[in-house]
Amino acid sequence: MSIWSDALGILTAMTSGDSWTISKALGNEGAWIIGTLATLAGGYLVMRLYRAFPVIDRHFERSVMVYSYLLIAAIIFVEVFRRFVLSQQAPWSTTLPPVLFLIMTWFGCSYNIRLRTHLAFSEFRTSMRRPAQMFCLSLDAVLWIGFCVIVVVTSTRVAANSAANFQILAGTDNFMQWWYLVSVPVAFILMAGRVLENWTDDLNNYRSGEPLISQAVIGGDV
Repeated sequence: MSIWSDALGILTAMTSGDSWTISKALGNEGAWIIGTLATLAGGYLVMRLYRAFPVIDRHFERSVMVYSYLLIAAIIFVEVFRRFVLSQQAPWSTTLPPVLFLIMTWFGCSYNIRLRTHLAFSEFRTSMRRPAQMFCLSLDAVLWIGFCVIVVVTSTRVAANSAANFQILAGTDNFMQWWYLVSVPVAFILMAGRVLENWTDDLNNYRSGEPLISQAVIGGDV
């Protein structure tokens, strides 16, 4: 069976809604074709969404990070008190915070890509000529898109396999693991959107003669 037939089989499996069928189909090489198309198309749609709604562009990922962190802190504070004062503890109190930390980390990574605090090398690149700067920025975009495709494909496989095996978060009775595992490919599609957003800004700056390299500030604003 060719890779294109495998890709078509994945689309057919997706329409079935059966987690076992989807998990089996994603194990084929066609998943890389579907994953690449999904990452690029999803990233483009995210970029257009951010362009159309600047409020989402400025606050969505930061809101996810802040509320995840506050929820982690609240769970730890309450459960430490309950454990040492009341001799009680919720069984999920040691498994849910790492899940929230996972979500906070990847959505935070997406936001910091927009701030260019990853793969910046600003001090080195400012000494380059403009064509070389544009080449480096384009290379950054290609590397990030490739990284996003790899994670989208592999994490989707993990999520589908978890759903097919009805894996439940330890300490809970009905909280399925795939409910939070799907946040990983979603976050990396958001990252792809940020990469495309940055690259289009770079292209516009290159054509207009505006500076291409600026100093990145961790915790800065978009």
